[in-house]
Amino acid sequence: MTSKSEEFYKKLKAQLEDTTTFPTTYLYKFIVSTEGKQKEEVFGYFDNMGASINTKLSKNGKYTSISIQVSMKSADAIIEKYKEVSMVEGIISL
Repeated sequence: MTSKSEEFYKKLKAQLEDTTTFPTTYLYKFIVSTEGKQKEEVFGYFDNMGASINTKLSKNGKYTSISIQVSMKSADAIIEKYKEVSMVEGIISL
């Protein structure tokens, strides 16, 4: 992980701990290419978590936005999930 990523996650953790009471329902948002298996890979990271998942195709159909609402126990759990999902090739986390 780059130092830029480490700094981002450090700031995110501080913000989450300052503004959120845990456990909480957290909204993850990602963008992936519509072609390929990235969408299924993302879904796999949230299997058996009781997540509510919505998808929407971009205007031209090249990309799919994925919104996932799931109950998370802590800021560390939220960040760990971001790190796991970041392994999906070409994913954009919002």
